[in-house]
Amino acid sequence: MFSEQRVAQMAAYLLGREKGRMNYLKLIKLLYLADRESIKRHGHPISDDRYVSMDHGPVLSKTFNLIKGAVKFAERGWNYWIADRADYDVALKRKATREALDELSDANLDVLSDIYAKFGKMDEWKLVDYTHRYCPEWTDPKGSSIPIEYEDIFKAFGRTPVEARKLGARLEQQRKIDRLFAAL
Repeated sequence: MFSEQRVAQMAAYLLGREKGRMNYLKLIKLLYLADRESIKRHGHPISDDRYVSMDHGPVLSKTFNLIKGAVKFAERGWNYWIADRADYDVALKRKATREALDELSDANLDVLSDIYAKFGKMDEWKLVDYTHRYCPEWTDPKGSSIPIEYEDIFKAFGRTPVEARKLGARLEQQRKIDRLFAAL
C-alpha cells in the first residue's frame, strides 16, 4: 500500500546522496526508476504509488502531488523530510541516517543506491530523454496523462503477455488486499 512516509524516505535517501538538494524532475525520475528496478528484481515496487505517463516521462502520481504540495501531508511524511520546492528544487530537511529511514528495507536501500550510482550524475533532461527512450511502458500523453499499468512494466522487461498479465494482476490484487486491511 502507498505510504507517504516510505516515499518521503526514498526521496530523503536520494537527496542525501545529492548533498541535500535536487531538481524535483530529476528526483521524480530517480524515484520512478527505483520502483521500476524493484519490480524487476523483487517483483514489487518500493513506493506502491500509481504510475502515469506525462510529457516528461513516467511519474509516480501521488508523489508528484506531494512535491507540488497539492495534498495534505501525513505526520512524519513528505513535509517532515522534504522542504518546499523552490526554483524547481527540493531540499532535505534532516539527515537521512539508516536508523531514521525505518520505512525502507535493506533491499529497498540497495535498489535506491544502485539507481543513484547509475543515474545520479545525469541532470533532469538527460533522465527525461532516458525514460522516453528506455522505458517502453511510457506513452506520450500529448499534454495529458495516461496510466501505466504493472502489466506494461512487466512487458517492458521482456515477459510474455500472459506472464505480464498474471504478474500485474497479482500486484493489483495485493494492492486491493492492502486497501481492505487499511480500512479496518
